[in-house]
Amino acid sequence: MADVVHLIKLCVGAERIEDLTEWQEAHFGGGLAEHVTRMWPKRDAEILAGGSLYWVFKGVTLARQRIVGLEERIGADGIRRCALRLAPEVIRTQAMPRRPFQGWRYLSAADAPPDLPQNRDREEPLPRDLMSALSEIGLR
Repeated sequence: MADVVHLIKLCVGAERIEDLTEWQEAHFGGGLAEHVTRMWPKRDAEILAGGSLYWVFKGVTLARQRIVGLEERIGADGIRRCALRLAPEVIRTQAMPRRPFQGWRYLSAADAPPDLPQNRDREEPLPRDLMSALSEIGLR
């Protein structure tokens, strides 16, 4: 069995987790959602072994969605793309600061932020300055 690897991506245009869930509900009706990306992950077996897409909101990783499949999409320009098929449930994670980057990146299971306990699913992230300071001293 392949080791699990995750993907991490900026949630462009969304400031809050609710922005993402509302957009997905409007576009996918509460079923499987998808995010289409230009690059096909080379580590697809590791992703499909239980990986998630971790979402970064305004410089902070706050949530994830389980990746349940990868499907080919051909754009109007004829270019092959990858649709990341996502479970409808958005799972809140502990807040983890993340510097800006383009596209998606691989995220090892060891580096992924843990899920929030069920009773803390509405927890707001700490202020960005405080999170940065905690991260710099090794506390997150």
